Amino acid sequence: MLDLVIRNATIVDGSGAAAYSGDVGIRGGRIEAVGEVKDTASRELDAAGRVVAPGFIDVHTHYDAQIFWDPTLSPSCYHGVTTIYGGFCGFSIAPLSPDVSPYLLRMLARVEGMPVAALENGVPWNWRTFSEYLERLDGRAGLNVGFMAGHSAIRCLAMGERARGGKASQDDIEVMKRILAECLQQGAMGFSSTRSPTHNDAEGQPVPSRFADRDEFVALASVCRAYEGTTLEFLPGAGKFTQETVQLMTDMSVAAGRPLNWNVLGPGSRDFSGHQLAASDFARAHGGEIIALVAAESPTLRINLYSGFIFDILDGWDAFFRLPVPERIELLKNPSKRMELERRAKTQSMPGTNALTNWGSFIVDATFDPANKPYEGRTIAEIAKMRGQGEFDAMIDIAIVDGLRTSFMLSVGEENDAVRSHRGELWRDDRTVIGASDAGAHLDMIDTFAFSTQVLGKGVREDGIISLEEAVRQITSVPARLFGLKKRGALRPGWHADVVVFDPKTVGRGATYMRQDLPANEARIYADAFGIDHVFVNGVEIVREGRHTGALPGRVMRSGIDTETAAMPVHAGSTKR
Repeated sequence: MLDLVIRNATIVDGSGAAAYSGDVGIRGGRIEAVGEVKDTASRELDAAGRVVAPGFIDVHTHYDAQIFWDPTLSPSCYHGVTTIYGGFCGFSIAPLSPDVSPYLLRMLARVEGMPVAALENGVPWNWRTFSEYLERLDGRAGLNVGFMAGHSAIRCLAMGERARGGKASQDDIEVMKRILAECLQQGAMGFSSTRSPTHNDAEGQPVPSRFADRDEFVALASVCRAYEGTTLEFLPGAGKFTQETVQLMTDMSVAAGRPLNWNVLGPGSRDFSGHQLAASDFARAHGGEIIALVAAESPTLRINLYSGFIFDILDGWDAFFRLPVPERIELLKNPSKRMELERRAKTQSMPGTNALTNWGSFIVDATFDPANKPYEGRTIAEIAKMRGQGEFDAMIDIAIVDGLRTSFMLSVGEENDAVRSHRGELWRDDRTVIGASDAGAHLDMIDTFAFSTQVLGKGVREDGIISLEEAVRQITSVPARLFGLKKRGALRPGWHADVVVFDPKTVGRGATYMRQDLPANEARIYADAFGIDHVFVNGVEIVREGRHTGALPGRVMRSGIDTETAAMPVHAGSTKR
């Protein structure tokens, strides 16, 4: 007898093949049969009018910390995600030492937008090795989880204070290679790093990995070659790639013998995306594989003068954010110093920052003092006119009243058909993987965690830029293949029973709102899922009609056991462009 039969479903199996009517049988955490299932079961579920698909795979989260206080890994579980990867951009929280943990905690709070109080109260910080970190999670994960070993943590362990500003010696690099090798041997899924100018620590200084040179990046990437089922992730920086960047990513991939997934590509101009994707063509021509992480939607950014993230890329503002909040407020009350901040922001030359200094277009998204409540939903331009003052002054005065916590939303404008069409092309391109959810991070800033329901609701049903079958393939078997997941990402007999049952007529994401459910009563941005009826992880139901069952059947995955080395190139023989 089977444990479960899902009957009368529209089966979309993750392969990209046409949907068909049938049943899915599950026994012992595995898929027993797909198609016509004659066996009886302990439970039968009528899925008439519903789609049954493999569980969705999120290949870019920062759930490394949240899993301790929220093992369900919400809201991803409600959006049909059954497998996640974390530890990206070099920001893993393992390996660890008592000397390093205070720095990593505050770095994570700054660069990934997690409240310090939540990290202090919700995470034990009581492990040393990568193995010990994973062991803390065994048996208490709601989803299948895998974590990368991050460059910044490794550099801090190897170099101490010198990691934050110093060039690594050859001896330092050898120590880092040894530490990374230990992490990979203990189950880390690969090596992640960043050199993005937006990645600064709690003091406003570049995170440790940003001080690495080419030799260090390539040497560490090469360690992955000896460990089965590992991979690479890298954040190369802002703007169009230089040839040096393309060569570096190619060299890292070749040295590792592994695909390198870079973050992040959005549907801007075709010229820009074509330039970025050409890096994949270059890598393939030289024995490597570079895959772009492409966004499921244009993110609506919410930024503030309290954390300073994103604002700190403006010229001279990094020093401002190194000041304690009370000192920042006093500085902003000084007219001449306030004027100097605006002048430097307006005259700086970093590409792509025009929207960031267009103060009038900012929308006041959330306020904290009752005096500011009337401004919510209004643009700074409107408010400045009401108050009879300049736009920058209006923005700063409002922020001061809120203790700098005011959330300002950057207006991205309406998308047109050309942008939507281009997004669909990027989703289908064999040089990309859909993701960039950043779930678990930037908790006061973005709501991209709902990438799966966004693709199915808006991308498939509303915009029609991708077929249902191809959308499911792109968020199941494509990421599974890229990361070398064993027997996940498709509905096949003998494979793990990670299964989602959803209504194609209603699936989607709800409105964004603030939810105060973090440790220390801190808040986060949240959005509910629509149309996700049932979610099964390893054959166990975790979500039923929008409610969590309390079950935690997820597997804490380890490289070489739960993964195998991905092919080079990943999409060999594919014609999907």
